Amino acid sequence: MKVTVVGAGAVGATCADNIVRKELAEELVLVDIKEGVAEGKALDLTQTASLLGFDTRVVGSTNDYTKTANSDVVVITSGIPRKPGMTREELIGTNARIVEEVCKNLLLHSPDAIIVVISNPMDTMTYLALKSTGLPKHRIIGMGGILDSARFKCYLQKELNCAQSDLHAVVIGGHGDTTMIPLTRLATLNSKPISELLSADKLKQVAADTMVGGATLTKLLGTSAWYAPGAAGAALVESIVRNERKVFPCCVYLEGEYGQSDICMGVPVVISKNGWESIIDYKLNAEEQEAFNKSAEAVRSMNKVLDTLVAHN
Repeated sequence: MKVTVVGAGAVGATCADNIVRKELAEELVLVDIKEGVAEGKALDLTQTASLLGFDTRVVGSTNDYTKTANSDVVVITSGIPRKPGMTREELIGTNARIVEEVCKNLLLHSPDAIIVVISNPMDTMTYLALKSTGLPKHRIIGMGGILDSARFKCYLQKELNCAQSDLHAVVIGGHGDTTMIPLTRLATLNSKPISELLSADKLKQVAADTMVGGATLTKLLGTSAWYAPGAAGAALVESIVRNERKVFPCCVYLEGEYGQSDICMGVPVVISKNGWESIIDYKLNAEEQEAFNKSAEAVRSMNKVLDTLVAHN
């Protein structure tokens, strides 16, 4: 088993750290465009092997994709964060070029790889990865919903003073502050509906806190978060390489499911060695379906920027 993580920044390095700690691969390759960064972090990780007890071989590469050859799973974290004064179109334009080039280079050497997308804006980058590569839809997976759901559980745990592992709480929809949909109606604590444990107002506040979970951390840290995003990416890789068939909310290509087509959005899917196998239908009520449709409109508006970029090139 061989896993490649493209982008050796905070998220990519944390994802790699989680992967080697769990010994999910015989070899892990870190790739970065900045000279020496991937090699340095690979060496740093290798020096933890005797302390943490793993045998995974860690390799670093400055833009040399030959070292990624025959990867089974590839995680893409490449791209830049949005900077002050930068328009949404500029962010999409820059990251789209990066993600498209990364996918092209990866598939030259690993044509059978499953691709996990973490780069932002994630729904649009997942859609781009699918359309630009022409790969079967089951081999392209956006990670966002796993992270959003972990944040949902975090805020529920703070209110309930319970173990997060006892919570079932899922976020679907787009991976954005205004597009994600915490499914409060379906959230449970050991099968007991959360709506029986928290007031409607408190549940609304938890949902609101979840939706701005990333922005809250950016405000506190002055940059994007990395521990939870990295761990979420590794959890997805684990379900693939160990064929766990876990149900995770992930950004995948829809063809009529949840009332949407020709779009990548977060829905619950079964994750296995083949990528994502099937979509689970949660039977949304009218209010939830309306929210999902509005989320889809917002994601489509982001995707249209890609069409504009293609038309200009």
